[in-house]
Amino acid sequence: MELKRVVVTGFGALTPIGNNAKEYWENLVKGVSGAAPITLFDATNFKTKFACEIKNWDPLNHFDKKEAKKMDRNTQYGMVAAREAVAHSRIMEDNVDKNRVGVIWGSGIGGLETFEHEVLGWANTEIPRFNPFFIPKMIADITPGHISIEYGFHGPNYTTVSACASSANALIDSKMLIQLGKADVIVCGGSEAAVTASGVGGFNAMMALSTRNDDPTTASRPFDKDRDGFVLGEGAGCIVLEEYEHAMKRGATIYAELKGGGMSADAYHMTAPHPEGLGAHMVMKNCLEDAGISADEVDHINMHGTSTPLGDIAESNAISKLLGDHAYDIQINSTKSMTGHLLGAAGVIEAIAAVGTIMHGIVPPTINHFTDDQNIDSRLDFTFNTAVKKEVNVAMSNTFGFGGHNACVLFKKL
Repeated sequence: MELKRVVVTGFGALTPIGNNAKEYWENLVKGVSGAAPITLFDATNFKTKFACEIKNWDPLNHFDKKEAKKMDRNTQYGMVAAREAVAHSRIMEDNVDKNRVGVIWGSGIGGLETFEHEVLGWANTEIPRFNPFFIPKMIADITPGHISIEYGFHGPNYTTVSACASSANALIDSKMLIQLGKADVIVCGGSEAAVTASGVGGFNAMMALSTRNDDPTTASRPFDKDRDGFVLGEGAGCIVLEEYEHAMKRGATIYAELKGGGMSADAYHMTAPHPEGLGAHMVMKNCLEDAGISADEVDHINMHGTSTPLGDIAESNAISKLLGDHAYDIQINSTKSMTGHLLGAAGVIEAIAAVGTIMHGIVPPTINHFTDDQNIDSRLDFTFNTAVKKEVNVAMSNTFGFGGHNACVLFKKL
């Protein structure tokens, strides 16, 4: 059976550095940090008092009051990104067969704010009273449900949950379903809204977050000697994937081809990466094999690069091992230095950034580099502090999650 080709025909983003895809890309190239003191709750007594929040967010700019009350912030973010992507793709204007359009969405945690609010409310009353929308607002799979309801999409519809690899897995699942002829179009992506007291407190308890409270904008510093943990982010991203012939027939604008998708497991530790980058190396190798692309054809890798002491070293070693001397000829970066870590939504917003490098011939920087880490190969070009103009034909994006879940996607210029 000959597998069908899969292309990108639309995308949308709601991120800490831009409330749409255009703003997001422009601020990536400028090297803008989205980190700032937390406003969503009182973080006075927390070890970490800053995060990468969505700026100027008001759900009533996007939903009526009654509708907004039925959705967790996680779902609201997802809906906004999906609306932008669907409009960008023009699939509604072209009257596609809605029975052949699916929605696959990733979220590592789901409606954490709703869960926190309801449990705190119950704990403070003698009689257990819960909002009837508690469960529907909380569950991670409600977001693709809302998207399909809004547009009437009857194709495959579910949520992928693999911690920080969730939305990358959504992209890979969508690609495979289209390749197999199970759908013509899939609206896929991910969202996360974990900047809550329990989210920040939970990651603080793991000692996973940066505590650089005196200077939040420089806290996310992947590959820097003095990195001290990741910066929690929030938001959503969405990509419209489409079967190539279907896109050509309707005259769609094609931005890139999703050529490869790889998955692997570290099978090592609940939260720490394999020290030799075993899973990271394996997932990139699997992705290249799936794409039918050789290692020396890769022009750019958007790394997982969370700014953690162990993870950055392991991933850097994996890239050196995978690409050999070619690793020193390509631009690699971590856009988490600007957006923070969007957990389950990280994969898709970084995939959008990878597609942007193909579209614009620019690789955004890894900001906040001050001091080299002697444990990281200095011959690698991490695109430190300033964007670099470079023709990119093949771009990869890595996403790794707690539990040892690894996902990698590869885009190619058409």
